[in-house]
Amino acid sequence: MEILVNEKKITLPKHSNVQDLINYLRYQNQRIAVEINESIIPKSNYSSFKLHDKDQIEIIKAVGGG
Repeated sequence: MEILVNEKKITLPKHSNVQDLINYLRYQNQRIAVEINESIIPKSNYSSFKLHDKDQIEIIKAVGGG
């Protein structure tokens, strides 16, 4: 399946979920927010939220500062 992540095309296996995508992008243990088709996905749903062909995904990494 082909999805769009931060405006870049990525190919993942069918039946992938948000957690699979995070692992693929190596964002584990990072503070991120995930939006799919303009809806924020809670972290508690990452492993159960299935991705679909042509999904548009935005991943935002939190940046600390002071």
